[in-house]
Amino acid sequence: MIAIIAILAAILFPVFSQAREAAKRAQCTSNLKQFGAAWTLYLGDNDDRMPDRRDLKLTYGYRPWSSWPPSDPRSIWVLDVLGSYMKQSDLSCPSSRAKFKGVNQVEQLNNKGGVTYYWMWRFDRADPGDVPLDNFWGKSPDQALADLLSANNPTVGQPNGTSDVELSVDPYFPKTIPSVPDSLKGKTGHFDGRNRLFLDTSVRFLHDVRTR
Repeated sequence: MIAIIAILAAILFPVFSQAREAAKRAQCTSNLKQFGAAWTLYLGDNDDRMPDRRDLKLTYGYRPWSSWPPSDPRSIWVLDVLGSYMKQSDLSCPSSRAKFKGVNQVEQLNNKGGVTYYWMWRFDRADPGDVPLDNFWGKSPDQALADLLSANNPTVGQPNGTSDVELSVDPYFPKTIPSVPDSLKGKTGHFDGRNRLFLDTSVRFLHDVRTR
């Protein structure tokens, strides 16, 4: 009888693990869709312009990293901007909270009890003066797309439209990058990849062999 139970456990454990991961990924997808809806409402109220709140980026401790990520894509500032359009003050998914609790490159809190674990690559600089071509501060989605094409950033490529441009993404630490600390190498919120919110507010999962 014990042998039978052991065999059943060996068979069913991976199934249960996959089911739990699927549920966490679904919740993360739902969170990102709500985030996308908040962006849509904000843009509608602000002449289709994204915020230029580099001041908030600095207030919350702008910190480019010498390892990975090479800038500071943490996004706690966005809760101050989009708070009235959102139901929750926790901008994260269960998997990221579990895996990146206390990781400075990911976790960020404000003084109102809000917390974020998502990254926003194109709001990752706080340079004064003109906004870099590959950042979105104060731009419309169409201008952001046009500027990305002009920047010809090899990490972005040549997007065909706003549905190809990431707005927010699960944090990840590629195992192929030497500067990634060993304790984080290959880690992401979800096994085998990450959820991504795009400028057209669609959400898709990307399988990434660098995070297996």
